[in-house]
Amino acid sequence: MYDEADALTYGDEESDFYYHRIRRTRPFERTNHYHRTYEIYYLVSGERLYFIKEETHRVAAGSLVFIDKQQVHKSSMKDSHAHERVVINFSDAYLGMERLPYYDELFRVFRGGSRIFRLSSYEQAGVLALLNRMGAEIAGRQPGFETGLRLLLAELLLLASRLPDSGGEEGQAAAHPLHSKIADVVRHLNARYPDNVTLPDLAARFYMSPSHLSRTFKAVTGFTLVGYLNLVRVREAQTLLRETNRKIIDVAAACGFESVTHFERTFKKTAKLTPMQYRKLHDRPHG
Repeated sequence: MYDEADALTYGDEESDFYYHRIRRTRPFERTNHYHRTYEIYYLVSGERLYFIKEETHRVAAGSLVFIDKQQVHKSSMKDSHAHERVVINFSDAYLGMERLPYYDELFRVFRGGSRIFRLSSYEQAGVLALLNRMGAEIAGRQPGFETGLRLLLAELLLLASRLPDSGGEEGQAAAHPLHSKIADVVRHLNARYPDNVTLPDLAARFYMSPSHLSRTFKAVTGFTLVGYLNLVRVREAQTLLRETNRKIIDVAAACGFESVTHFERTFKKTAKLTPMQYRKLHDRPHG
C-alpha cells in the first residue's frame, strides 16, 4: 500500500499544509531539507537513521517525530531501504495560530527544537487511526474535507501533547564515539559557517584524516560536508534577505561565500530561486 507509484499526496512542501504517505523499497536521498513549516513524521514500518539539527537518531517503526521550523533534518537508510512513512508539514497560518485555543499546549512538542517518541502499541493505534482518517479525507475530497484535515491535525497535536516526557524520547543512533564526534563537527559548522572552512583544517581539528571525516560525516548525517555547510549558509542567507536590507554581496560575504557568483549558484540550487527573487517574494518594510 502507498508504494512509490501510488503514494498519497496532498499539497506541497512549500504550502501551508502538506500530507505525504509512501512505502519505499529503493534508495531515496534528499539534498535540501529544512523549511518554514513544522513537520510531523511517523514511521509506519522499517527503520531509519534521522539526522536532526546536530544529532543522528535511530528511528524504529512506531516512532513519531516532531521537527521545528527551519531545522535541518534528513532521514537515511539504516539496514534496509524498505520503509513506509507519513509526513505532514503545516504552517502557523494553517491552524490559525492567533485564534486557536490552547495554542501553546498543542505546540509543546516542538519546543526546544525536535522531539522523537517511540510509541506504545496503544499510542501507535491512536496515531495511525488519525493519519488514516486524514488519508481518507484527502482521497474522498468530500465537502468540508479541508476543515476535517484541520480538526484531525489539531487532534493529533493534542494526542502528542499528552505523551509522557520521560521514556518516550529516543536517544542518539549509537553510543559509538564517532557519532559524538560528528555531532561536534556539526556544532562547529553551525557556529563557524561564515568562516573559510576547509576539509583539511576541519580534519586536523577533529583528529581525523580528511577522507575518513568525509566518509563518516556522510554515513552519520546523510549529508556530504560541503552539502551540509552550503545548506546552513543558504538558510542563514535567507534570514538576512528576509529580515534586512543588506546588499546581496554583503549577505554572501556574511554567510561565508567567497564570491557572489558562487553564492547565487548555490542559493538557486537550494532555494529554487535567485537571492533577488527570494527577497522580492518575502519583501516587507524594514524599520
